[in-house]
Amino acid sequence: MLPFTHDQFLAVFAAYNEAAWPAPVVAYLVAAAVLLAIARRWPAAGGLAVGALALLWAWTGLAYHGLFFAAVNPAARLFAGAFVLQAVLLAAWGWRRPPELSFGGGLQRGVGLALLVYATVLYPLLGLALGLRYPAMPTFGITPCPLTLFTFGLFLLARRPVPWWVLVIPLLWSLVGGSAAFLLQVPQDWVLLFSGVLTAGLGIAAARRVGHRAA
Repeated sequence: MLPFTHDQFLAVFAAYNEAAWPAPVVAYLVAAAVLLAIARRWPAAGGLAVGALALLWAWTGLAYHGLFFAAVNPAARLFAGAFVLQAVLLAAWGWRRPPELSFGGGLQRGVGLALLVYATVLYPLLGLALGLRYPAMPTFGITPCPLTLFTFGLFLLARRPVPWWVLVIPLLWSLVGGSAAFLLQVPQDWVLLFSGVLTAGLGIAAARRVGHRAA
């Protein structure tokens, strides 16, 4: 049994989005810069992408979970800690060895591109089509579920397998947040519910291919 209602859940988004403005616009600008850098094959694209993700995960953990969602859900403080930890892990990954990201062919990158399009464009449009209205709706980049979808999309563009330790928290959130698809009547989160397992599966397959080539 959830400690809050569907209406309270949407009210949190409304209060958060109004207080955070113009953060949603900034999130889209950051995403556009990352995708442009990848498309143009800039050498620093991987570091830029990981740094942007770290910033967005930290913001979402502290601002959304810590300051707003915690008002209706005590577990949000735990979620805030997990999101900030994910930001630290992403920053550590980028510092140690930034990933090489590419829009090149193949199933993995095709799924990654599809998740990026879904997170940035289709997710909010589907929400509007289902009756949600801004600001009482999840917004890209600064709320957990669209951010997690965007994260998986970027992970799948990596040429090398993504370290398992940066996958764990997004994978867990895909299950926790994805439950909103039926518990909180947020149908656009159905994709999130399966995206983590799909990303992990494609990552394992990629790691095995690398292992076979090395052998």
